Amino acid sequence: METEFILNHIDGFISYIWSIDWKDPWLIGLLTFHIIVTLMALLTRNYGNFQVVLFLVLLLLVYFSESINEIASSNWKVFSRQQYFDSKGMFISIVFSIPILLNCMLMVGSWLWQSTQLMTKLKKAQLREKRKRESNRQEMKED
Repeated sequence: METEFILNHIDGFISYIWSIDWKDPWLIGLLTFHIIVTLMALLTRNYGNFQVVLFLVLLLLVYFSESINEIASSNWKVFSRQQYFDSKGMFISIVFSIPILLNCMLMVGSWLWQSTQLMTKLKKAQLREKRKRESNRQEMKED
């Protein structure tokens, strides 16, 4: 009986993660979903319109995670072996919302990187154009 208490006792984030039965089919599906979303975010970084749609869909999923948690809490026996969905939403926040938000941060970081690269190219083109104009002026003055 005492070992059961130790196994069920959660005293931190890591022990909470280890207490989850990751062999549950729906959790494997959720992990697969997160992997696919991460790959989509990385592989479509040059497709701005798609990324905006993906970004908004992911933020909507996080926004509705409280409702998803309530529905999952009342219907957990249909798809899960254990009741993970607490009233405060800690489980859904850790395994659902945080990975989605990390993917959103990845996309924002990618957009910022692309913006700085584009601004650098633009500034270099402006400087080249300015040098070209000054060179043309110098040639006109010499003639």
